[in-house]
Amino acid sequence: MLDAIDRLNWWKRQVDQLWNGALVAEPAAYPALNLWDDGENFYVEAELPGFKIEDIDLAVAGCDLRIRGKREMQAGKDWAVHRRERPSGEFARAITFPAEVDADRVQAALHDGVLQVTLPKAPAAKPRKINVKVLGHQK
Repeated sequence: MLDAIDRLNWWKRQVDQLWNGALVAEPAAYPALNLWDDGENFYVEAELPGFKIEDIDLAVAGCDLRIRGKREMQAGKDWAVHRRERPSGEFARAITFPAEVDADRVQAALHDGVLQVTLPKAPAAKPRKINVKVLGHQK
């Protein structure tokens, strides 16, 4: 009998974990981003299908990049919408990099629905090689 109760308790814990996880799950951030760096620059790619360049706003300050955008759903006054899965409206994403960005040299392009941003690291954020001098006489 105890074995059956243990199995029921196990199932109850599994259902509780699933239920609690569903309640606290956060929606995915929009737009989806990829971030990386090569030592000299940070790179950001954001999926923005259907956006026009005038609908996107980028701002850089210090270590932070802000991406904002707006997409309106096209609909006629006599249309009946049967399904709406593509997000519309406004979004904002903020990214903090581990080092300062040279805001004057940031470049961005929108190509095939993908926003590509290149953010050069500020000179102070780049690693520098330090030459070590020998002082005195060494044996």
